[in-house]
Amino acid sequence: MEYNLLPGTDIEVSKICLGTMTWGRQNTESEGHHQMDYALEKGINFFDTAELYPIPPRNEEQGDTERFIGSWFKKNKNRNKIILASKIAGPASFTKHIRENKKYSKKTIDNAIENSLKRLQTDYIDLYQIHWPERSTNFFGKRGYTFKKEDHWEENFDEVLDAFQVHVLKGNIRYLGISNETPWGTMRFLNSSSKDLRPRISTIQNPYSLLNRTFEIGNAEICHRENIGLLAYSPLAFGVLSGKYMNGKNPENARLTLFPHYNRYSSNSCNNAVEKYYDLAKKYGYSLTELSLAFVNDQPFVTSNIIGATNLIQLKENINTASIKLDESILEKINLIHEQIPNPST
Repeated sequence: MEYNLLPGTDIEVSKICLGTMTWGRQNTESEGHHQMDYALEKGINFFDTAELYPIPPRNEEQGDTERFIGSWFKKNKNRNKIILASKIAGPASFTKHIRENKKYSKKTIDNAIENSLKRLQTDYIDLYQIHWPERSTNFFGKRGYTFKKEDHWEENFDEVLDAFQVHVLKGNIRYLGISNETPWGTMRFLNSSSKDLRPRISTIQNPYSLLNRTFEIGNAEICHRENIGLLAYSPLAFGVLSGKYMNGKNPENARLTLFPHYNRYSSNSCNNAVEKYYDLAKKYGYSLTELSLAFVNDQPFVTSNIIGATNLIQLKENINTASIKLDESILEKINLIHEQIPNPST
């Protein structure tokens, strides 16, 4: 396994990060423990979770993913072997069951961190992330920004970072990250952190895959110039880039079979692009999964690629892509397909 420095820190994280969001809905506690056992055995030292998980979010299971990780730490007494990332949930219709005050206030941040620490059975979180912007902007499958005259959101970057700084000083969290953020939001966080010794963001966790390379348009240069690392999520586009949904298939217990409303990678344009990438992978002797993950793994702005699996067979294939290096000829052909069908996901 290869490792990268978490930008602005002395922490080395594996280039593959273990995603956990299915644990509690599609995966049991035991299955989650087996995945963590196997990942650690293969050199993965970086786990990503969130107070919102599992997905899709429901009151009945909220926080179970963190609880599963906490019980694994307690059982194995190996907290010191893992770089742990979690997230605070923001305003949304699907977070009403978590808390009433959903703004990123000091009270909300205090509450979220304290509860996550209890569920995770640890006294610190290595990387704590803002799961999505508090303001109305384009994320979660929304391609473009919509101007709304009635948007009266008041900028609060300083106040948010001040609230997190309290927990950094306490030792509850070590470093800070953002997620589902735009270039404007990223730069505003950086500007705010440059004043009054506020914590500086180290990472941004946004979607990035063969079907969604919009990160390259603005945030990739910010990562380069400002020393921030992308934690790429949905590198297989909800499993679409495994090829298992090709030709109209709906495999039993697969994510999009169970939850078809997650349809941002299900357009005709996406299907057409998947067919082209599938043919390209086959020509070079790779599976579509291998091609898709290897492409993300070695992007210069990617610090770690967050993979998610619902069984050990998937997990093994995903982890094994860490050793695959795509040559220039296949990368050129990937870019040709991208030019023909750019960013087909919504």
